[in-house]
Amino acid sequence: MELCKANSQLEQQILQVNPLLEAFGNAQTVMNDNSSRFGKYIQLRFQNSSVKGAKINEYLLEKSRVVHQDEGEQNFHIFYFMLAGISKEDKEIYGLLDPTRYRCLNGRFGQEDMVQAWRVKYAEVCNAMDMVGFEEQEKVDMMTILAGILSLGNITFETTDSDALKVSEASRGWLKATAGQFGVQEEDLLKSLTCTTSVTRGEAIQRLHNQQQAEDARDSIAKVAYGRVFGWIVSKINEQLAPKVDCDVELNEIGILDIFGFENFAVNRFEQLCINLANEQLQYFFNHHIFLMEQKEYKEEGITWETITYKDNKPILDLFLTKPIGILSLLDEQSAFPQATDRDFVDKLNSKFKTAPNFEVVRNHTPLFTIVHYAGKVQYNASGFLEKNRDTIPANIRELFINSVTPLLSVLFAATISRTGTLMPRKAKVQVADDNFNSTRKQSVGAQFKHSLAVLMEKMFAAGPHFVRCIKPNRSKQPDQIDSKLVMDQLRYNGLMETIRIRRDGFSWRPSFKEFAERYNILLLKPDLPLDKSSCMSILNSTELSGWKCGSSRLFFKYWHQEELARLLERLGRAALVIQKNYRARICRRKFLSLLAEIRRQRQAQREREEREEREEEEQRRQQLEDERKRRLELEQENLRPASPPVPLPRKKKPEPRPRSVMSIVPKSPHLAPVPRPRSKLIEATPFDNELNASLMLQPIDEERMKEKHLKKTNTIRWFKETQVRKLTRDGGFPSWFHGMISRRQAEDLLIDKPLGCFLVRVGQSREGYTLTFRGADRCRHYMVEMQSNGKYVILGEDRAHSSLPDLVQYHTTVGIKPFMELLTLPCGQMCDQEPDYEELKAFTLSSSSSSEAAERPDDDQDMGSHKVHLQMQRLFLPPGGSSNPESHKPPVLKRISDRRRRIEAAPMEHKDDNPTGESRPFPRLYPSIRLAMREIQQIHQQSPDQIQVSSGKALSSWKRTDA
Repeated sequence: MELCKANSQLEQQILQVNPLLEAFGNAQTVMNDNSSRFGKYIQLRFQNSSVKGAKINEYLLEKSRVVHQDEGEQNFHIFYFMLAGISKEDKEIYGLLDPTRYRCLNGRFGQEDMVQAWRVKYAEVCNAMDMVGFEEQEKVDMMTILAGILSLGNITFETTDSDALKVSEASRGWLKATAGQFGVQEEDLLKSLTCTTSVTRGEAIQRLHNQQQAEDARDSIAKVAYGRVFGWIVSKINEQLAPKVDCDVELNEIGILDIFGFENFAVNRFEQLCINLANEQLQYFFNHHIFLMEQKEYKEEGITWETITYKDNKPILDLFLTKPIGILSLLDEQSAFPQATDRDFVDKLNSKFKTAPNFEVVRNHTPLFTIVHYAGKVQYNASGFLEKNRDTIPANIRELFINSVTPLLSVLFAATISRTGTLMPRKAKVQVADDNFNSTRKQSVGAQFKHSLAVLMEKMFAAGPHFVRCIKPNRSKQPDQIDSKLVMDQLRYNGLMETIRIRRDGFSWRPSFKEFAERYNILLLKPDLPLDKSSCMSILNSTELSGWKCGSSRLFFKYWHQEELARLLERLGRAALVIQKNYRARICRRKFLSLLAEIRRQRQAQREREEREEREEEEQRRQQLEDERKRRLELEQENLRPASPPVPLPRKKKPEPRPRSVMSIVPKSPHLAPVPRPRSKLIEATPFDNELNASLMLQPIDEERMKEKHLKKTNTIRWFKETQVRKLTRDGGFPSWFHGMISRRQAEDLLIDKPLGCFLVRVGQSREGYTLTFRGADRCRHYMVEMQSNGKYVILGEDRAHSSLPDLVQYHTTVGIKPFMELLTLPCGQMCDQEPDYEELKAFTLSSSSSSEAAERPDDDQDMGSHKVHLQMQRLFLPPGGSSNPESHKPPVLKRISDRRRRIEAAPMEHKDDNPTGESRPFPRLYPSIRLAMREIQQIHQQSPDQIQVSSGKALSSWKRTDA
């Protein structure tokens, strides 16, 4: 999938946002296995057809699903993905046990095939977080908080003889685990659950909770914690995807609204009320854009039009949003009274709206009322409306979490909430007394949702919308089955039947006079045609079109008029092709004839030249024969003379041999530099040869440019030494495919004679990153490898991040690199005819130890590799004054811990004591407390597995732990 033509890493980050948000915001319902339990509005910002940034607004997350799900439904996906995908060792770190033990999951888990699918989804979620830019510590803190929410749901309460509450013995281990996962003290957490502390005239007053209030406080903490984690994820995504351009640069924008559809369940609660209100608002916008605006334009332009009637839902919106007697206003009014109940709220609605046509009174002992929506009647159960609308937690609980040792939890509860309900994190901790965001002055959920809905509608009315309507084919969630009645009902109440009619009878294309004249003035075959109404009428009168209308400022056409005009333009286009063909043929024939005459002239001149040369050659042959005849006559006369005796010649002196010392002073021929071989077809540029810049190659050498280039190279060397050497070394040596800082040409020279699939990795010369050079079928390709802000490595254009460079190489030995899906098969070793250029790195890293290396080189270095250059690379990045023994410069983390399993099984307590620098993977802050709590829970379940019950009192036999 591609967002735009530009192949940028930002595009891949945006594409990874959707699976990440779906994991935390989607859940299985009776209507849909992947139902969105929140709304989102994505703003994509473009410049010159390339994406420059994105922003996400989220609306109304269904937080109550964290603690309660109806029959046939599940919690949010992330809990199942996490429990299925996390390894056994990591479950021990986070404090996770068998999934069937958790009350928040109703004691149920999936079958083996479903668990396997969840495991794959969890890997995708982790990769998405790496791609977007989440830090490792943030991911660990987030997973620890999710584990704490699961543990918190298993805490149950029981009364004592003094009517005070205490945690049941069976759930005391869960309390300890929750406290460790949230990073707070166990006593403080218990106190926050069982009593409320208020300050009156400087005196602290404690009010004890009853069992229902304690359970409500427990569920409230779980809902608020999950909601703020979700809000923080959206905030983090917006921070990473913000456009990195100047403020004065104008960007184009495309907005995509993905929001929940109309819902009518067996039991409809506060969330369904808000969801259906949002759908009412969107339906009103749809009606306004399709019917009201279009028909209003017809009347303003003076077009004769028969008004199409449609179902206007404005009275339903007034029923919800009118002040001060709308449903949401009355809900806020009742929420302000601490003693008000849900029954009082329903009685208020019945008294105010009993005569309203869209409201129906329900006589029942439970607080029920019915709203007649545009899609049908929906009966709402008002139980919990006031508490969900308040959405408050006691001040002592908030203060407790602000002071948590888990950094992320502290940030979440110190954050402020905007008028639209958006989380705005703050880095610094603040005191509750100085905070302007407390439970007494906080906006209600209904007020936040109403304000965010108004902001969304303002954006949509200012844009040009396109609508995508989703139709559900059946209620059984089965493929290839269509319920005709269900489909027709959806088409009818969505207003699509009226939409089809207005598109058929109306004028779908409405260009202005100027636009029409500019596009179709060619039909009159007149140059310099004025762009006004008269020209448009002349154009249309020259055609045979009918059914169009002319307004005061624009023309009105049916949908098929564009096709007719396009055919007329196509006819003229064919005629223009014939004219061009004949004109070009005439021009070409003239050129051909002139060329033919020139060729004939040249041939005549060639013939004359050849004849002249033949005559000269004949004259030369004749002269040669005459000379030969004279020479023969002279020889014959010489032979006729008498013979004389031969006279002996004097004997020459034999030269004496020179001494050997003379040979040594003979000057030698100077050694000529090797001539570089020409570049072959393998070196041609492709769109993935990222560093090739032909314009720079053609520029003359500039001293300033050379200084800048040298400075970039020096900075890159420093970056490599300080941040990358220890990540790249394995057992004190570099991988065979790593070739240091070599140029593009040197890399191609190394691979030109190698087999297909050979590769090497080199350090970028002008940027902090790497380049992977690959021997392709017809040329060498260069892929840029970037290191993200969270320390992950990714090939630009790929959708997967890696924790290290060797992991990236190992992954692409089995998965091809896009878009050609090329596999890395053979690493290019260090043995080559031309030694790669490592002098820059050597001079920077061995400035103080180059003289001592030769004397202190141990014999063990011979075992690190048989190649001369490879041994040189091993000694290249030693610290000044260090030896070349692999164990002497091995990173401290590698000396202590070889892999994660050894770290967990052999030294579980070393993470805090032996790794103060934090070079290994991060852990929860109170990991020892979590570990002890898990052991206590397992011991309790081993002693009395049949006594474990959910807080509702229903025994779940599936909660028995068999592998404890």
